[in-house]
Amino acid sequence: MFTTLQDRLAATFKGLRGKGRLSEADIEATTREIRTALLEADVALPVVREFIAAVRERARGAEVSQALNPVQQIIKIVNEELIGILGGETRRLRFAKTPPTVILLAGLQGAGKTTLAGKLALWLKGQGHQPLLVAADLQRPNAVNQLQVVGERAGVVVFAPEPGNGVGDPVAVARAAMAYARDKQHDVVVVDTAGRLGIDAELMQQAADIRDAVSPDEILYVVDAMVGQDAVTTAQAFLDGVGFSGVVLTKLDGDARGGAALSVAKVTGRQVMFASNGEGLGDFDAFHPDRMASRILGMGDMLTLIEQAERTFDQAQQAEMARKFSEGEDFTLDDFLQQMQQLRKMGSMSKIFGMLPGMGQFREQIENIDERDLDRTQAMIQSMTPTERRDPRILNASRRARIARGSGSSVSAVNDLVERFGQAQQMMRSLRGGGGMPIPGMPGFGKKSKGRQAPQQKKAKGGKVSGNPAKRAQQVAAQPQRTGESPFGPAAGAQGSAPFELPPGLRDLLPPGGR
Repeated sequence: MFTTLQDRLAATFKGLRGKGRLSEADIEATTREIRTALLEADVALPVVREFIAAVRERARGAEVSQALNPVQQIIKIVNEELIGILGGETRRLRFAKTPPTVILLAGLQGAGKTTLAGKLALWLKGQGHQPLLVAADLQRPNAVNQLQVVGERAGVVVFAPEPGNGVGDPVAVARAAMAYARDKQHDVVVVDTAGRLGIDAELMQQAADIRDAVSPDEILYVVDAMVGQDAVTTAQAFLDGVGFSGVVLTKLDGDARGGAALSVAKVTGRQVMFASNGEGLGDFDAFHPDRMASRILGMGDMLTLIEQAERTFDQAQQAEMARKFSEGEDFTLDDFLQQMQQLRKMGSMSKIFGMLPGMGQFREQIENIDERDLDRTQAMIQSMTPTERRDPRILNASRRARIARGSGSSVSAVNDLVERFGQAQQMMRSLRGGGGMPIPGMPGFGKKSKGRQAPQQKKAKGGKVSGNPAKRAQQVAAQPQRTGESPFGPAAGAQGSAPFELPPGLRDLLPPGGR
């Protein structure tokens, strides 16, 4: 969503690099560029003025003029001011001292409240709560049915005594839901209300009546992040008419400019508490202003990536992997398959790569990632026998042809998988032995040196090396192996060798320069 803003800011900071001292003209030009970037991102004008004034004042102060690296100090200032307009610190849900805690969802029609209700309920369930979804949107056609479907997918109970489609009293439904929650011991009640078309006085009053009937602990205003400036206007009107305690941003995965996300917290004085960035029920999490600012500045979001990995990866499998690593056991294709399957549970590869620092320069390649490459790699591994997965060196020509047929791939694709896996296996051995990971720019990290023959292609003791990949691997394995050398080829990072590369399913997803 913030790609345009991210690109403009990156270009602005790039123009400052190499300067040991910033002049007044440099500061003025930089703040002017930042102002243009924020306005193009559809950030509210009052927010832009306040932001630029703060950045300009701090840039002229001692913290920049006396800094060893003034450019980095400017970036630090922009980062801190972005965190400020995004709400400052992370805002947590306030839970009632005596359950149930009541959360009322409200907002414009089409903002995605019903789907978000299911996402919030699933998130609360993952936090150890027993949420109840309440279908109090009785106006929009099929809103009740939609909430029931979403609730079923999330594994959460839905209270829907009325069919909706214009039938029923939403205030009575909300009031009855409270009694039901107490009786069934649900500790959180999430009330989905009808959306409004702009400033609708009648529906605004209905929301106020539901608020008075259930006395919510939190009123969350759901904002479509793709709407732009109108989102700020309607948020202010809703704040005046009904009031809300927090904001939820939806559709952050869209391609709009994202100004609403940068404006609503500053304009309304209510912090963004949650963000939805996909269509899946799991594409939802607490909103962290510091992490969002880091993404906007192209510095990634490693903390969120780590948290997602901790929630997704199977702890028992990770413990077993750690044991194998510490005891010197080889990394097998079964291990690789398990790691790849768990990685896919975290979401799309483009989303994962997007959270890594410095990947903004590879945005085009990341957006063109083909998730089917992972499916092809998985199919090839699953077409192997358990013995073949443990020891790919036994894969002769006929076995490789069988795997290719079974996975719908080509023999060359199978050969490529085996070769790359051998290099991955060697990297694991190198790390275990303290050899470290090959670093771009170091000798050996690049294409093979012209005219230099790789070790496995040299003449072996007692005769020539076979042209068959499987026989060649067996011949090399039979030779006295040098420290750090893989039976699949030279040690990763060795002079004149090919760099370590992931198996094709993952290797092809990485952008050029990151492979």
